[in-house]
Amino acid sequence: MSKLVQVVLKKGKEKALKNRHPWIFSGAVSRGPWDAGVLPVVEVLDQDGQFLALGYWNPKSQICVRAFSFKHTDIDEAFWANRVAAAIQRRIPLGIAQHANACRLIASEADEIPGLIVDQYDRWLVVQFLTAGIECHRDAILKALIEQLKPEGILSRSDDNTRIKEGLVQDVSLLYGTVPDEILIKEHGYMLSVHPWTGHKTGFYLDQRDARGRMKSYASGKHVLNTFAYTGGFSLAAHLGGAASIDSVDISADAMAQLQLNVARNHQDDGKHHYHTADVFDALRRYEKEGKQWDIIVLDPPKFVHGAASLEKACRGYKDINRLAFNLLRDGGYLFTFSCSGLMSADLFQKVVFSAAVDSNVDGQIIERFQQAPDHPMTLCFPESWYLKGLLVQVRR
Repeated sequence: MSKLVQVVLKKGKEKALKNRHPWIFSGAVSRGPWDAGVLPVVEVLDQDGQFLALGYWNPKSQICVRAFSFKHTDIDEAFWANRVAAAIQRRIPLGIAQHANACRLIASEADEIPGLIVDQYDRWLVVQFLTAGIECHRDAILKALIEQLKPEGILSRSDDNTRIKEGLVQDVSLLYGTVPDEILIKEHGYMLSVHPWTGHKTGFYLDQRDARGRMKSYASGKHVLNTFAYTGGFSLAAHLGGAASIDSVDISADAMAQLQLNVARNHQDDGKHHYHTADVFDALRRYEKEGKQWDIIVLDPPKFVHGAASLEKACRGYKDINRLAFNLLRDGGYLFTFSCSGLMSADLFQKVVFSAAVDSNVDGQIIERFQQAPDHPMTLCFPESWYLKGLLVQVRR
């Protein structure tokens, strides 16, 4: 290995890295190449000159180093090919292909490739290069993906705000082959359309696959309210589970139109589905005034927490929406409630839901706990990889 630029940590700041946590914040650095710009590989040392890790360097980011190897090794095409292959192999025992043809293949730090997301939708890949460091290795990553998976096309949906914080421009572009405007995927016995060029994130929320599957077990004969419905994953699952009626609410008219198309595609247009384009908070308050009730309510909101400073405000939002849902549930009804905010711990989320139940004068039994599907792995050394938390609560009045 050729000599690398070195980053030296302040005394006492090496503990997290020794525990294999991959983030190094700028305040932990004693000496670094602050004027060098982005570097694809740097060597991280402690104050005594002992090797700690290899990582990307970006002085423009608060996280100035993202470690990707805790061993000295050559960082070349073979290195990235092996990392990609390892991530793909980890998904095979999960058995996802038995009931779905869409999967997250690479989940950034959880797969030891910080800043890279790769989602597979049938024969196509949608990728996100979210950091300046991984952007430096784009060609090697793409080569590995093409050789190992032979996709029909690869689309970059690198339009997340993370890139702005990294000093990058947002990017949506075709990287290889062709990628259609719409891809049909299967999940739990129904079909869903994904719009990779324009949909949320990479086109769909694959992380909720398991929770949508559990909906089928509870829906028989039930009246279901699915909020933040997007293109209808929970709604379709409820119908397949035998729900008596399904009300879907989302603020996006485009998402609601796509939901209706998904209903028709799955031959569920039998009058059980009802569509409401509205702000969910406003809709729930209106339903409360009207005295409406349901047997099952799904709360799957977007991320409320965008930084530590917004956590308190987010807790108020989560409490408000869960309180409204509790008020709209019949005795014995079920609440599927989620937070996809990484800074919202599972304990704090449960406390917020508990507080909402108290304000609604109801008790609740936690029947199940949810987290992201296993193709979105969590690692012991990187707790931030556990971002999706969910509870299935049965209401007792």
